[in-house]
Amino acid sequence: MTDYRRLRVALLGAGAVGSQVASLLLRHGPELADRAGATLELVGIAVRDVDAPRDVDLPRELFTTDAEPLIVGADIVIELMGGIEPARAYVHQAINSGADVVTANKALLATHGPEIFDAADQVGAQVYYEAAAAGAIPIIRPLRDSLAGDRVQRIMGIVNGTTNYILDRMDTEGADFADVLADAQRLGYAEADPTADVEGYDAAQKAAILASLAFHTTVPLEAVHREGITSIDKAMMDAARHAGYVIKLLAVCERLTDDAGESISVRVYPALIDRAHPLASVHGANNAVFVQAEAAGNLMFYGAGAGGVQTASAVLGDVVSAARRHIAGGVGVGESTRANLPIVEVGRVTTRYQITLEVDDEPGVLATVAGILSEGRVSIATVEQTVVHEGNGEPGVARLVIGTHKALEQDLSETVDRLAASGVVERVVSVLRVEGD
Repeated sequence: MTDYRRLRVALLGAGAVGSQVASLLLRHGPELADRAGATLELVGIAVRDVDAPRDVDLPRELFTTDAEPLIVGADIVIELMGGIEPARAYVHQAINSGADVVTANKALLATHGPEIFDAADQVGAQVYYEAAAAGAIPIIRPLRDSLAGDRVQRIMGIVNGTTNYILDRMDTEGADFADVLADAQRLGYAEADPTADVEGYDAAQKAAILASLAFHTTVPLEAVHREGITSIDKAMMDAARHAGYVIKLLAVCERLTDDAGESISVRVYPALIDRAHPLASVHGANNAVFVQAEAAGNLMFYGAGAGGVQTASAVLGDVVSAARRHIAGGVGVGESTRANLPIVEVGRVTTRYQITLEVDDEPGVLATVAGILSEGRVSIATVEQTVVHEGNGEPGVARLVIGTHKALEQDLSETVDRLAASGVVERVVSVLRVEGD
């Protein structure tokens, strides 16, 4: 047996992912040592409650509630606690003690990434975070390394498995949002409080991380436009299907070029995707990231976006990389955020839209609606009208589904406000962007 150098690994957190990471480290130690060129010794697991039930059986003597001694003596610290504090303090402590850090903590990186990367750069340490943006899908290294010589133009990602599961079942089964959400909670896809998922917060954190890498620009979380899926209903799903689309919650990171120069837009919202687009075929709780690069063209990364053992795979890949760096020596590779591109508000984005209105079913209404759209610089591409209910002597109600050509978000928003205030529109049912062109 090869006599490898021994590296001390400290694990912070033993939840669904952490317990699987510990189990795999213990079970596959010799194999991982051959890959890393170093023996990876799990010296301890810091948890809040030593006696809490866990998915796998682990040696009790590894557990402690005192994280600091583990951190100070470690070569590699794996942070899988989640949340901001005390994770942030522990990560800084690990970096300052000379350890490399492996984390899957998207909230921490989206909120405090720049300060953490700067701290690592100051001491020559490295922060690895492949599992922070799309679970088991390898997307961080391709963006940071493989595409470093290219210009990424656009990223569209389905980066939240819970919302994809909900929207997919609403689309394929005609199920209601509330019923599918309850199923997702029962199956463990959604938390008891699903707000982070269904309101788009989780996806926004991942979008900030992906955009920062793709465009070499620090993207603060507050710069990400965010909308959730709670307003999506069966009628909207039916209309999308009839028009040849599927609704997905998308993280869109885009490079924009105009007379003022280059800028970027980062946004999360439910959008229509043509059923022929690769992202339309992402079903269940899976994730996918679609990258458009200037030289490489279109690239698709697909796989499990969550799950303990799946995410543990990405974490252990980072651990092996960290071990190899320790053996090779030298300083860590800093994050490239020197482009400093301005981040524009969503109102500056140009895309296509599907507007659904309920209007008075009488002559002249369509002409009035078309006039308001034209005045707002929104050009109509398609119109479909159906009768919602007859008037029985009074004006009935019709539903208009209007597809637009590309329009400026700000113009579209102002125009929809004017439509809502007009005397002929009873209700603005929905406004959905169309992505994937």
